[in-house]
Amino acid sequence: METFNFNPGPTALPKEVLLRAQQELVNYQSTGLSILEMSHRSKAYQSIHENAQQSLRKFLNIPDTHEILFLQGGASLQFTMVPMNLLKENQTASYIVTGSWSQKAYKESMKIGKTEITASSEASGFTYIPGKSDWKALDKDISYLHVTSNNTIYGTQWQTFEELPDVPLVIDMSSDIGSRTVPWEKVALAYAGAQKNIGPAGATVVIIRKDVLAETNTQLPAMLDYKVHSNKNSLHNTPPTYSIYLLGLTIEWMIEQGGLTEFIHRSEQKASLLYNTIDESDGFYTGHAEKSSRSRMNITFNLPNSELSEAFLQGTEDEGFVGLSGHRSVGGCRASLYNGVGLASCERLVDYMEKFKKKHS
Repeated sequence: METFNFNPGPTALPKEVLLRAQQELVNYQSTGLSILEMSHRSKAYQSIHENAQQSLRKFLNIPDTHEILFLQGGASLQFTMVPMNLLKENQTASYIVTGSWSQKAYKESMKIGKTEITASSEASGFTYIPGKSDWKALDKDISYLHVTSNNTIYGTQWQTFEELPDVPLVIDMSSDIGSRTVPWEKVALAYAGAQKNIGPAGATVVIIRKDVLAETNTQLPAMLDYKVHSNKNSLHNTPPTYSIYLLGLTIEWMIEQGGLTEFIHRSEQKASLLYNTIDESDGFYTGHAEKSSRSRMNITFNLPNSELSEAFLQGTEDEGFVGLSGHRSVGGCRASLYNGVGLASCERLVDYMEKFKKKHS
């Protein structure tokens, strides 16, 4: 039976990428070695590493003003590294809290230095992205403003970054990197775990503006210091070589498919298909997020009662769908539509949703 992977991360990788990795697994480009056993100091791996950086820069249109680092520890380690490197004494880090991940980032920053919440949608159950009218005034000595661009658990997303103020902006883009344009001129630092849109688990991407990097804290343990990783081209210690290799293959595949513009289009197409099904169900399916804040990556929805939800999810398993349960903290259902998830998978899901509604209405 065919499997349709809607896992929230790690999630679907393009079949073409997996097949190429399979072909190169045992003997990479006639080296006689697998990448899994290759020195990260070797010429062969150096080429993989640099090609992944260059491909990512091309795909995301990252200007020369920003440097790309490949790190480990996922976005969760960046919750700590960001304030350790960027939050200066006598300054304030501001956070807009729109879900569990931004809440965790805020709590980690509180351990490092002065940190405040500029806005939060927690009172609503994180159903929306706070607009400007909901924001507190920013501290005049702000070090940076942190936002989480997409919220996997609640299915909300910043629709644009243009309304954000002209202060150093830090963005956790773990779940929508590679599916939207980024105004890099506004971004001091962006970070993302690779395992949703641009590769497998294990690699973390940090994109930091060079002038910001030059002013980071220098009194840090080496592994937590952006400058150390920058000076060594992300090779201070053994990097997650195979994850970086697969990230590079995934980015190359997306460029071949038409680049960022194409994947923005695919994202909009897939999300519209599911949201139209929800909106046209006469209330049988109801979305968690307010329409103005809906995510194109994570479609969260509920059925009329827990019995129907259980039956719906059991049926998805029988049909070969994987990963459609909502997060344990909110329940319901969630379809994650990352770049490796094809339109055909979404069409199959919509067909199942319509049949299930017809049967149980």
